[in-house]
Amino acid sequence: MTASALRTLLAIDRVTHVPGVWDPVTAALAVAAGHRAVHLSGAAVSATMLGRPDLGFVHATQIADRATTLVPALQGVPLLADADTGYGNPVHAVWTGLAYSRAGISGLHLEDQVSPKRCGHLAGKEVIDIGLAAAKIKALTEQVPELAVIARTDAYAVKGLAETIVRCGAYAEAGADAVFPEGVSEIDELAAIHAALPGVPIVVNLSEAAPNQPAWTDADLLAVGVRLVLHPVAALLAAMRAASITYRAIGESGNADAVERMPWAAFTALVGQDDALDLDARYVPGRLQT
Repeated sequence: MTASALRTLLAIDRVTHVPGVWDPVTAALAVAAGHRAVHLSGAAVSATMLGRPDLGFVHATQIADRATTLVPALQGVPLLADADTGYGNPVHAVWTGLAYSRAGISGLHLEDQVSPKRCGHLAGKEVIDIGLAAAKIKALTEQVPELAVIARTDAYAVKGLAETIVRCGAYAEAGADAVFPEGVSEIDELAAIHAALPGVPIVVNLSEAAPNQPAWTDADLLAVGVRLVLHPVAALLAAMRAASITYRAIGESGNADAVERMPWAAFTALVGQDDALDLDARYVPGRLQT
């Protein structure tokens, strides 16, 4: 899958909500729900693969490896993946982009934090030199053009709105398809970014990691240039809550009868069990069947 589908979503006059997925089953569920793009976060991979927080335990190789398992379930729906800081200098960022492209990822977001980064909304963030950050983006857009590149800046938390706008402008000039001003949650501040960078699509993050969920409407976001809204861990947290309730029910009553669950038939359909049965009948030419 090339970047064209994601670039189309960034270009159209519409807000697209992009939920997080982390394996083939959740990817298939997102497609069945009608989503037009999905997201793979470093936090989700670190938690589900390693049981670790998003503090640098996973690398590009592991993100790409996970993507190869879930891309087939997406049936062409584009996957936007977390590329952290690019895992090093511009050369490393290009290597990351090439690995993601080979895995079937359609686009990535690259941030300007000092590596190792501070996860999500934790205090103590630092950002790298703006020139180095722009160089990573330029290298990616020139050498891996099949990927959409979304430039995330974490400058707001440490340097404020003015520096955020400067960095978004520099990253757009370096070739980024969109900018991602992490931490900016007020509509008037998003409007200021949009006014300074007319025509540059904006991506925002609606994550439970934030201390407060902003009260955005799609109409408000559309008016200030936002085109993608990421929901990186909402489904993961919902799944963990459901699993927790189920384990508690089994421990207390000996069964999960009181817990709402997906019917077994729906689950087997989701993972393609019927198609996987009787492989000889599917693949052996009819005249050779016995």
